[in-house]
Amino acid sequence: MSETSRLRRLRATAVHATLGDPGALPDVVAALEFVQYDPIRSPGRAQDLILRHRVRGYREGGLERAYDRLGLDEGYLHVYGAMTPRLRALADPRGRPDFPYRPSGVAADVLALVGELGVVHPREVAARLGDARVENLWGGTSTATTHALDELHRHWLVRVAGRRNGVKLYGPAAPAPVPADPDECARRLTLHLARQLMPVPVPSLRSALVQLRRRGGIDASAAVDELVASGELAVEVVAGCAWARPADAVVPDTPLPPRVRFLAPFDPVVWDRRRFETLWGWPYRFEAYTPAPARKFGYYALPLLTGDRAVGWVCCTAADGGLAVEGRFAVRALTGKAFRAGFDREAERLAATFGLSLHSATLT
Repeated sequence: MSETSRLRRLRATAVHATLGDPGALPDVVAALEFVQYDPIRSPGRAQDLILRHRVRGYREGGLERAYDRLGLDEGYLHVYGAMTPRLRALADPRGRPDFPYRPSGVAADVLALVGELGVVHPREVAARLGDARVENLWGGTSTATTHALDELHRHWLVRVAGRRNGVKLYGPAAPAPVPADPDECARRLTLHLARQLMPVPVPSLRSALVQLRRRGGIDASAAVDELVASGELAVEVVAGCAWARPADAVVPDTPLPPRVRFLAPFDPVVWDRRRFETLWGWPYRFEAYTPAPARKFGYYALPLLTGDRAVGWVCCTAADGGLAVEGRFAVRALTGKAFRAGFDREAERLAATFGLSLHSATLT
């Protein structure tokens, strides 16, 4: 097989891995096990933009409404998002003998209050315990009690029980899981990430596992090599890069239909920028935190996919109950009637997800 054909197969695998036929929300969440969160709405949050391609008839806030029913928890793996009970049990460090965190001071007082009251709003905690302010992780300030809630949540001692107008409500955490073999947890978490991001460059997989450890999770630094040695991770070298996938994963052997999709910047298909540039030949960047004069793509550019090809990006503006969509090409412009019709249908679908009418859909 030629290098070009192998790259084409990798592209198809990247799209097939998590973008199949849409299903019911419980089935999709059970298959994904983790959905990344991001608070920016442009035109919607990351979790809604990710799930609208995978869930039949999905509408904004669908995951949030089903959060309790599906038994989900918010927390960190390699990034922040909602996870299934199985993943939470693997990532939760409290059952391990080396769990180092013991709350003290304000954090201990907040934990006791959550235990007493159950589900609490951060304002209620501040009203009870005082509203002294401290510097937060982003260089601003927040109340010491809100900072303590975040700290307790990072260490799995409280859980996000829901949200009110986007604000996290905190409640008592589930009991610590039965202590499990840390090596087995590392192996299973590594396979989860490899499956969700397949085919994933081995350096990217290692980087994601480093983030998992830095977030207070398990140390899986040795798991990649062990899984390759055992044959559970298959690795092939294409375009000078080693690509990993679970050995039992299905590799597509038929072309994808040329459906047009606008993906979230954090969608598993495009999450890894190293993989994106190698597979599709141009460097996509997320520029929400880039100063406006230096942006090439725009504040919140959604990668534009047709079939298994990423051909550009779209930027969206929501105003007065309507949505304006502007698409741009990163590679040779596509001018066929079928692509244009698919682009317009996808713009309509995007607007409907967020209860908006489509004002305009342009391509430049």
